[in-house]
Amino acid sequence: MKALVFHGSGKSAWEEIADPGLQDATDAIVRVDTVTICGTDLHILKGDVPEVRPGTVLGHEAVGEIVEVGSDVRGVRPGDRVLVSCITACGRCRFCREGAYGQCRGGGGWILGHLINGTQAEYVRVPHADLSVHVLPGAVDSKDAVLLADIFPTAYEVGVLNGRVRPADTVVVVGAGPIGLAAIATARLYTPERIIAVDLAPSRLEAAKRLGAGAVAAAGEEAEQLVADLTEGLGADVVIEAVGVPQSFETCTRMVRPGGHVANVGVHGKPATLHLEDLWIKNVTITTGLVDTHSTPTLLRMMAAGRLPAASMVTHTFPLDRMEEAYDVFSRAADTGALKVVLGGEQHDALTVRAS
Repeated sequence: MKALVFHGSGKSAWEEIADPGLQDATDAIVRVDTVTICGTDLHILKGDVPEVRPGTVLGHEAVGEIVEVGSDVRGVRPGDRVLVSCITACGRCRFCREGAYGQCRGGGGWILGHLINGTQAEYVRVPHADLSVHVLPGAVDSKDAVLLADIFPTAYEVGVLNGRVRPADTVVVVGAGPIGLAAIATARLYTPERIIAVDLAPSRLEAAKRLGAGAVAAAGEEAEQLVADLTEGLGADVVIEAVGVPQSFETCTRMVRPGGHVANVGVHGKPATLHLEDLWIKNVTITTGLVDTHSTPTLLRMMAAGRLPAASMVTHTFPLDRMEEAYDVFSRAADTGALKVVLGGEQHDALTVRAS
């Protein structure tokens, strides 16, 4: 099969590798139909995630068809069209029993495209398939459904739920990339008084307005002043960090009100300064988190009902074999206007399964 293989910082290639085979009785093999590229994939290519070893197939989001399952898989069967979650869950360890699948200690968590071969390929092996894939209703388009693999549950769980967005809140979302836009869309479910989007790219700020942001600002002093003006100097109830750089995190801590919440969603590759000399007295709650994807079934039902604006976030589509071009477009979002890039692969008639 063909796959996008990581070869060290700044290096990757779309190349031929061995087809995946079943390794455990709980595995499923999925023929990939649709994938997307995540900002985390860009962090990996920059060398910000050293756990990813050269030779690993990247990607942790996909929609596809089950072609083979292990003997212990009960929830899916060959022929099912499924969403492959970015998080794998064993279902038995302490964290999985608490619904904290992202912290799975039974061979799950974020492993696809991180610790094992991922989804940016023609086929992918998915461990613990019963809890790690979701059968899709026919009414949900694959290009929309793939956004439920990561960005929507991440934005909703790590941003909106961790930030405890409530009715009449002022919510600031710093970073209007795909995760930030999904945070705006899902924050609206809680009827905040206003949502303010902060980003450097005018095209992303326009997208934020379309998805429900009532006010927008460029990053820096302009954004801080806007928040102060709109809240009479109090600060925002909830500030969601969706960039992953020190400056944006520190900006978030300056914009939050006393007793407010800062929900960090961004993937950070460098240390950020925590100004406790200013924050200790403000009763501020700061949360971090890796998505657990416990909300995926709920979000899937909402998508099927037309309640999630997924389609408007897809700005570019490519065939699967133009993966390297898609990465280039996505990595230059400020120039290309890319929000979410989706790739669809060709269908194949057969899969040769090799014994492990």
